[in-house]
Amino acid sequence: MGFFDDNILLSSNEARRLYETVCDLPIVDYHSHLDPLSIAGNDPIPDLGELWLAHDHYKWRAMRLCGIDENFITGSSSYEDKFVKYASIMPALAGNPLYYFTHFELKQLFGITEALNEATAAKIYAECREKLRSVRVSDLLSKYRVALAATTDDPADDLRFHGVCGETALVPTFRPDRYFCPTDDDLDRLSGSSGVRIASLCDMLDALSRRLDFFVSKGCFMSDHGFEKFPDEYVSEARASELFSRRSSLTEREKGELFGFILCALMREYRKHNITVQLHFAVRRNVNPAMFEKCGADSGFDVIGDAPDVSAIERFLARFRDDERPDIVLYTLNDASLRALAALSGAFRGVRVGPAWWFNDTKLGIRRTLETVAEYAALGTNLGMLTDSRSFAGYSRFDFFRRVFCDYVGELVRRGEYEERGAKKLVYDVCFANAYKAACRNEITKTMIGGDHV
Repeated sequence: MGFFDDNILLSSNEARRLYETVCDLPIVDYHSHLDPLSIAGNDPIPDLGELWLAHDHYKWRAMRLCGIDENFITGSSSYEDKFVKYASIMPALAGNPLYYFTHFELKQLFGITEALNEATAAKIYAECREKLRSVRVSDLLSKYRVALAATTDDPADDLRFHGVCGETALVPTFRPDRYFCPTDDDLDRLSGSSGVRIASLCDMLDALSRRLDFFVSKGCFMSDHGFEKFPDEYVSEARASELFSRRSSLTEREKGELFGFILCALMREYRKHNITVQLHFAVRRNVNPAMFEKCGADSGFDVIGDAPDVSAIERFLARFRDDERPDIVLYTLNDASLRALAALSGAFRGVRVGPAWWFNDTKLGIRRTLETVAEYAALGTNLGMLTDSRSFAGYSRFDFFRRVFCDYVGELVRRGEYEERGAKKLVYDVCFANAYKAACRNEITKTMIGGDHV
């Protein structure tokens, strides 16, 4: 087997046959952090260093791990110099997902099949720069067959750049995290976008509901929340309103009480709008105070949090009857409780475990998540891959996932534990159809995607 040849990550003939059925499927990216303006404006891609290193905290973290000076990471060095420094750490990243993503992108976007390292960096950079001269964002999205890209948006965002952009439906995702304990500036911005004068908790919830209406009209079919842990307790509306009135001086416990009330209120709104809710948890943010002050958020200083309290998740889900709870996708950054979460998903209709998230987005992490969901829940209901990325080159992750997934299912077929015809349907559903059907629950989104792909 040659270096990154066509059978990379596919260890059996059965896996290769399955992969052939999904490798060219369209992509439904239901969770990303892409810039809507860059997509709508069809921005040029001026430089491989900028494409890879302008926003990718995965790469920044790896460069710090390998001792690269911060000036070549988030500092003022040129993107060419940053690229060379990134190339220099490649030999140290055996088994790291970045090694796979990097070489997939070189091959898929530029036809480059040699290994990236310090010795090949200058040649590869020059070759890619020449090929990028006429490349724009739409070319990358078309290359990866991105049928839909869902961005992550504040409820007060105007969404003027969302819509059909070339061959891609660009839709928003409702992300109201800042309103769990909002500042006056947050409320002023929300008030301006919603037309609601916000003087109380009730007013804010009304404003968020109106903005959710608007998001749905733009193709939104998912919301997203990120937090460290689930609420410990739930309070009355009167108590929550009192907490909201003095929101600038709450204790951590009181913030948790207000968070719990608002989260539950939003869940009921999501059910009304047929919105699927993504809940990301078990993460600790910005643990290096000095570097956070220097570089800001989303710069590579977040870490895996404590294992989630499954009983707290159970209490949260049990607050809603099956006919009033929206569909929910659970993402844990700490997968120590993955078996418990998969089992819990079977106790509440419409709840499922999401794909391997962030630090778990590795060959073994994806495999571990797939095996756990298969054994403790139902693998065929999985929504498959997403980018969770700010990079337009991040779509190589879909091919990475499809190969790992087909290799896992192919093993079952090879051992006679699963029949191949069913396996082809399974990989089709998980790699495309399940996410496509979730998107098409919003008729506006279905129209934007165009056609009936399933």
